[in-house]
Amino acid sequence: MHKKQSKHSKNYSISKKLKTENKINEDFEVMLDNISLEDIIALKLELSAKLFKGKLYGFSLYKAIVDISKDAVLKFAIAATNSKRMAAFMLGITYRQLKYLQKKKELENYFNYGDETVSTER
Repeated sequence: MHKKQSKHSKNYSISKKLKTENKINEDFEVMLDNISLEDIIALKLELSAKLFKGKLYGFSLYKAIVDISKDAVLKFAIAATNSKRMAAFMLGITYRQLKYLQKKKELENYFNYGDETVSTER
């Protein structure tokens, strides 16, 4: 017997997830808030390139940025809305498409930390 899934999201929080994993703190969020999205992306790419001595050969960044951006927007929409239907509306896709993407990208697992779901206190 299948349990009927709720159409309401669990008020996920990317911020709380990263804080729980000790990847960010309040000070980092304040600093991040003062940087443009373009600069954040450029900085992240620069830091990633340092691992490969400044070279990202073989990685088709121009093609990959579309998928990277879509993944980020998908996570944001799920975290920022009170229901999956509202997340789908925000994204301009159908509820069915959202469910497909959520399953394909394993986003239910993304917001889990151990046995705990990381959500906001709404």
